[in-house]
Amino acid sequence: VQLQASGGGLVQAGGSLRLSCAASGRTFSSYHMAWFRQAPGKERDFVAAIGSSGGSTFYAGSVKGRFTISRGNAKNTVYLHMNALKPEDTSVYFCAARRQYGPSTLSSLYDYWGQGTEVTVSS
Repeated sequence: VQLQASGGGLVQAGGSLRLSCAASGRTFSSYHMAWFRQAPGKERDFVAAIGSSGGSTFYAGSVKGRFTISRGNAKNTVYLHMNALKPEDTSVYFCAARRQYGPSTLSSLYDYWGQGTEVTVSS
């Protein structure tokens, strides 16, 4: 599967953005999806994950209550709705996919990655 992330940009603190990750192929609904982020000079961190059916979601503590992950299997797309953005949310955001087992918080367990979309939150 190939992944294409989009929707990043510059936003003021307190604002909102919606990231999208479009997947190629006919088997999108069998993949568990996730968003990770990586700030300059830092490791890639887990943000949110969603099961293949959309029935289970997981969030990092730092974004819980502010971010929502969702998916539209008919559109082969996973979304990250980001509200109440903070300057510390500034990062490049990556979407990722894995087919086996379930969604994971570990980046090493994902097989496919999008190219990343940059989010900058100004104070």
